[in-house]
Amino acid sequence: MSERRPKRELRRDSERGKIAGVCAGIADYLNLEPWLIRVAFVTGVIFTNGSFFVLYIAGWLILDKKLPNTERHNVDVKTKVWQGGEPPREAFRDIKREFDELEQQLQSMEKYVTSSHYNLQREFNRL
Repeated sequence: MSERRPKRELRRDSERGKIAGVCAGIADYLNLEPWLIRVAFVTGVIFTNGSFFVLYIAGWLILDKKLPNTERHNVDVKTKVWQGGEPPREAFRDIKREFDELEQQLQSMEKYVTSSHYNLQREFNRL
């Protein structure tokens, strides 16, 4: 079985960003924590003649905004401290919570399907 990963695109992440989301978008693209990219950017601004600032403005104007994340079950686990994603314990807790919610939904569906109200409703629909 091969897991199909979505195509990665470089986009601004204004939800996680501080100013325009350029650093957060680069961090998401490189699978790093945003604070690492921000530190590198500030260091670049300090030690260059403002070229990093010009690149940030260009990224702000050129890059598209990241679409809101509608996929609920995407769990990205970090293996290194500097990587983006959830620590394994948080990811495990989130997955367990989702499975518990699904279990409750399944139990309520089973309770309804095995109830006499369901059988009565089915008989009325047959008429």
